[in-house]
Amino acid sequence: MNDIIQALWPWSAFVVSLAIGLLIGLERERSPAAKAGLRTFSLVALAGTIGALLADKTGSPWLLAAGLLILGGMMVAAYQRMPEEGDPGTTTVAAIVVCYGLGAMVWYGYIELALSLAILSTVLLYFKAELRGVSQRLTRTDLVSILQFAVLSLVILPLLPNQDYGPYGVLNPSQIWWMVVLISGISLAGYAALRVAGDRNGALLTGLLGGAVSSTATTLTFARNSRGDPDLAGVAAVVILLANWMVLVRLAIVVAVVSPGLLPRLAVILGGGAAAGLAGILLLWHRLGEKPRPPTLQVQNPAEIRTALTFGGLYALVLFAAAWLSDLAGQQGLYGVAIVSGLTDVDAITLSSLRLFGIGNILAEQAATVILLALLANIAFKTLLASLLSGGQLIRLVLPGMAFVALGLITAWFLL
Repeated sequence: MNDIIQALWPWSAFVVSLAIGLLIGLERERSPAAKAGLRTFSLVALAGTIGALLADKTGSPWLLAAGLLILGGMMVAAYQRMPEEGDPGTTTVAAIVVCYGLGAMVWYGYIELALSLAILSTVLLYFKAELRGVSQRLTRTDLVSILQFAVLSLVILPLLPNQDYGPYGVLNPSQIWWMVVLISGISLAGYAALRVAGDRNGALLTGLLGGAVSSTATTLTFARNSRGDPDLAGVAAVVILLANWMVLVRLAIVVAVVSPGLLPRLAVILGGGAAAGLAGILLLWHRLGEKPRPPTLQVQNPAEIRTALTFGGLYALVLFAAAWLSDLAGQQGLYGVAIVSGLTDVDAITLSSLRLFGIGNILAEQAATVILLALLANIAFKTLLASLLSGGQLIRLVLPGMAFVALGLITAWFLL
């Protein structure tokens, strides 16, 4: 594709610009409120490419800016002469400015980026009603969650030093906080999806999205609910199993981002547990008769500053303890930390083992074994938790599904 564009240059630049203008203009043409359509946007994109060409060939970059000013003045004058119909047309004007810029980008060789931005712009213009509906459904808590995650990732992270501290060189403030941002981001994505669609689509989606946010919170909530309503036991067990099955998916994402080199090995282990666990969930789902709608799952803001600080402190503590005990007692010390910390939180010990592997303190086999032991400890703890909080009535429903996951993990580990 790029070879063809280069061979036909500069005509191909104007063809691509015309395609961009037609794409955005096609969406604006169907909007009754828009005062510009196919022809206008096509000409604007071509004008952007012409302006960039003239600026490039004459060595006068101000020509491109002058073209934008002339275009903007024309649009303002055109809209002032039109009678007001409730829509000031600011979206269309903004789209025209973007289209002009995309035409200029094509001439300067950013063809793939320009095309991607053109598609994204068209999507934003087309889904106006859906985006407005989402924004109107946002609560104060949702907005606070977004702002707090922005603070975590865009304010705090850049300020932290990227330097190793501690006797084992494992405590890197920037790296620790990056892990906090990663886990908070995954949880926030699940939280947003749960807010938008979770409680309207039954047990399956509630379990998956609840597990993306917090498998522990989901297990606690549905175990307690099943104790007060015995008829809810079956669907509560499905939700709990799905939430804990989602832990395997979360870990796969974390490994792919943090330590891609370990992904092939861990994908076998996690995939074995996921396949066996899914089989157990499907068996339980088909055994259930009437499936009542699950109660709404209430979860806390996963990007809250206090929550982030708690996880960051836990991660740093587990990281240091793992390095210390690994040096003091060898593999047994590291595996002991994995079992203890994995009881309540798999993310911290997983990230710790990935960090230790990344700096060469442990081998790939040891990292995989640490994650396996943490998962098995977590499975045992969640099974016991669900049983106790439900008054014992969930044990016969949850135990087989959890055992399927554990068996799949162990079998896959032995097959490596």
